[in-house]
Amino acid sequence: MRSQSIQRRLVTAVVITQLMLAIGLVCAAVYFTKRQLRTAFDEGLHARALSVAALVRYSEEPHPTLIFDRELLPPVLHRKHPDLYRILDDRGLVITQSPDLPRDFTPSPKRGRDYWNLSFKGRPYRAAQLKDVPVLDEEGSNTRKKATLTVFYAAPTEELQEAVWRAGLLTAAASLLIFGIATAVTFWSIRRGLAPLSLLAQSAAAVSPANWELHAPPESAATAELAPLTQAMTSMLASLRQAFTSQRDFIADAAHELKTPVAILKSTLQSLLQRPRSSGEYRDGIEAALQDMARLETLLHSMLRLARAEQWAMGSLRRDLSEIDLTTTCELCLERLRPLAEDKGITLEFERDGTAALRADPEDLELVWGNLLENAIHYSPRNSTVALSVSGDGRFAEVSVRDRGPGISPTEIPFIFDRFHRADASRARETGGYGLGLAIAKAIVEAYGGTIQAESQPGAGTIMTVRLPSAS
Repeated sequence: MRSQSIQRRLVTAVVITQLMLAIGLVCAAVYFTKRQLRTAFDEGLHARALSVAALVRYSEEPHPTLIFDRELLPPVLHRKHPDLYRILDDRGLVITQSPDLPRDFTPSPKRGRDYWNLSFKGRPYRAAQLKDVPVLDEEGSNTRKKATLTVFYAAPTEELQEAVWRAGLLTAAASLLIFGIATAVTFWSIRRGLAPLSLLAQSAAAVSPANWELHAPPESAATAELAPLTQAMTSMLASLRQAFTSQRDFIADAAHELKTPVAILKSTLQSLLQRPRSSGEYRDGIEAALQDMARLETLLHSMLRLARAEQWAMGSLRRDLSEIDLTTTCELCLERLRPLAEDKGITLEFERDGTAALRADPEDLELVWGNLLENAIHYSPRNSTVALSVSGDGRFAEVSVRDRGPGISPTEIPFIFDRFHRADASRARETGGYGLGLAIAKAIVEAYGGTIQAESQPGAGTIMTVRLPSAS
């Protein structure tokens, strides 16, 4: 895919916008200049038509009539292209007209307009026609005092068009000058504005597995548009660092945990091969090896279950779940662990308050309750009680496991959900497990959008609380 430059795109967008603005400014300037000049031209055309009409007077020799005093006619403005005029009396008879105007010429004004454009001998003209113009010279016969005139007057518009073109060219030149200055300033501003982004990219390129710190430049934090990006990148790198560290620690812990059962299994098999043994000794050795294999299989199964739960929590796996009754999963888990509790002299209690229905896999929830109950049973003293309670308010379901054990130290609570973590490192593997139970429970709960937390006081027992969103 072809790479695209933000700077080039911004500059191009601004240049196009400035160019459109310059073109619009030129067009508007030409339009309004032409309108103003044409209005002034029409006023001058009207004045010249009246001045020509004022040259019409009465004459009584040889009989009363209207005549035009051509000697008082003002000089024409254009020698090469003279003005055109024609004066008619109220009977439609031609009193006078310009020498260049043909007799058969008929003005054709546009409907509803007193001024219009026309072409005469290939030249552009603008014409005006005034009706009912009174005769200003009222001396002489009284019979013609009320006579009115119709005046047609036209003048060439070449100078008007040249003035419009000059105004357009001057406006275009000024617009191009402003356009060039604005483009240069825009390019400089965009380049300077994107400089913090370039520095931030250089800082991000320096991040590596050996250096997780994002040394963002101060400009990026001071820029309103880059501050959220800088914060997001910092948070992302912190999450990636935590995930990378967690993955690295998980591999190291898994290798350490696998090393012990593999070493024991290897030692057992090697001892069987050191010297000839009886069938009973071989049988005992193979049974011990199978026990080690069983512990190894349990560890591998727990690790795979934890990895699957974490992948689902991150959205890597899709599952179609149906609605189930949360209480049923708790009851089944209690019945499964009741023999273990009876062997240790522990009494299991169950409390229910309200309905709790949600979309989940029953095996996942039974695994969570099983891990919490097993920990409570293992750490509770003989002849004590472990209580499992379920409550729901229609929006959330809450499951709590309470024991009367020795409790957890406040310094240990933040780490009890870490993988391969044991609160009591001196406990045997048969009772202490591998330290994956609570980590699996937390991963499954978070995969369902819930939370799990521990409350404990040394010597007063522990309460593990799971809160899950209901199906509604």
